[in-house]
Amino acid sequence: MVNNTAERGGGMVYRYVAIGDSLTVGTGALLGTGFVPLYRRMAEMNVRTFVSMDNLGVNGLTSGEMLQMISNNPRVRQSLREADIITLSIGGNDLIRTFKASGGVPNASKMTQVLGDTRSNVSQIMRHIRQLKGNSVYMIRTIGLYNPYPQAAEAAYWVRQYNSFLNVAGSGNYACAQIYDRFEGRERELLFWDRVHPNAKGYRVIAEQLNRTGYYPFA
Repeated sequence: MVNNTAERGGGMVYRYVAIGDSLTVGTGALLGTGFVPLYRRMAEMNVRTFVSMDNLGVNGLTSGEMLQMISNNPRVRQSLREADIITLSIGGNDLIRTFKASGGVPNASKMTQVLGDTRSNVSQIMRHIRQLKGNSVYMIRTIGLYNPYPQAAEAAYWVRQYNSFLNVAGSGNYACAQIYDRFEGRERELLFWDRVHPNAKGYRVIAEQLNRTGYYPFA
């Protein structure tokens, strides 16, 4: 096994790389209150050493666009190659765009196709990351989706289908932080005024769920 951790002032440094959509960016919350900086601090307390942070979030990012980033962007590939801790937030925009295009009443066959394409993209993303990491020691976490359209039963069904896939999208050093149940019924409390993105309290819930998945193999 290869360990990528670096030295900082005589101590170990773990590298945290966050890649994903607007949730990774922290849209809807003040600077420093998104889940990425919160989770970095939680990780630091658990691995008991300094954790550096590289936020590669892109507003509006789809799973297909993330796959292209990880396949073709040298900076992204190098950052992931050197990472000890990786988080992925992806898939929400794929479903939301289809839902919006349907006027809020998605066609089941269209949603099945989009869900299948998204799952395929995420599977390829995970495979690319495994190839980049080789035999190095690292941990990877995905973030499940909450339902930004709680009034629509159809949306809830497709979000749950995608979340079930995320639970089994990896193994060993992989875990999914599920947040659906934590947000359900608390949307007014946890979402920003746009009713799509979390607010600071919502991002803290995400960070806490990530924290609960543990820090194997580092702690």
